[in-house]
Amino acid sequence: MNWVRIPLGVLQTNAYILSNEKNECLLFDPGAEGEKIKTVLREQKLVPLAILLTHAHFDHIGAIDEMKEEWNIPVYVHELEQEWLGDPMLNGSQSLMNAKITARPADKTIKGEEAIAIGSFQLSILETPGHSPGSVSYYCKELKAVFSGDALFKGSIGRTDLFGGNHDQLLKSIHEKLLALPEDTIVLPGHGPETTIIDEMETNPFLNGFSF
Repeated sequence: MNWVRIPLGVLQTNAYILSNEKNECLLFDPGAEGEKIKTVLREQKLVPLAILLTHAHFDHIGAIDEMKEEWNIPVYVHELEQEWLGDPMLNGSQSLMNAKITARPADKTIKGEEAIAIGSFQLSILETPGHSPGSVSYYCKELKAVFSGDALFKGSIGRTDLFGGNHDQLLKSIHEKLLALPEDTIVLPGHGPETTIIDEMETNPFLNGFSF
């Protein structure tokens, strides 16, 4: 399995493509610049099987409809944020960007933590709320990587001043769900470069010294 990070849009939100040896792939958080994503997929001759959202803020959903028009594939989002896709106030585009960024309704709603199989891809869904109520992370044991969305970054954590954000809840999510993963797990965040669980345990100033 291989992954590719594609920073997109004015906020440089990371979309990820996770591919297998059959040239099938999963697409995480296609936030903007749909043509840029399409170009990468075509150049690598990849066929997407699904779109998985870590959460439904505008900078993570902006190119969903373009992807669905090209490939009729299902979109996964947590049930707490399924209405955000069509609501510019809930997804933050209206208040933060004075824009109305929306996407069509999701095809699959995530309800709790579960293991999912899409083609040959096996993922564990971890509920990691705090940045937003329906934030989830996708852990791929075979890849030894977690797609953490805007929960955990290299040297930082997600903001919690947006609608539904909760700082204590986010820290709890990180400690109980993400830092519980194997220490060599690669963290693929929604913004910025990748990191590892052990690096964040040892150096992230937002996590050191926190206790419940």
